[in-house]
Amino acid sequence: MNEADALEIMQRAIFTVLVVSGPVVGAAMLVGVVIALLQALTQVQEMTLTFVPKIIAIFVALGLSAPFIGSQISAFTDYAYAKIEKGF
Repeated sequence: MNEADALEIMQRAIFTVLVVSGPVVGAAMLVGVVIALLQALTQVQEMTLTFVPKIIAIFVALGLSAPFIGSQISAFTDYAYAKIEKGF
């Protein structure tokens, strides 16, 4: 395995992390924007009002996207092991 293979594995690892974290981060952002809009409209500035719904949304998104996350990580692992094995 040479430097180009190692770099390719690292690039794919970073891309996998971005793809896997997308649904959870997207859900947190969506809930954050909705809660911020609600707070701006009602002028209620309570910290727990932002924290609790985000945590619930993150857990729901994580539960719903768990098969997708698992398949992406499994595909990357298979790819990395195949590249490493081919190199030696």
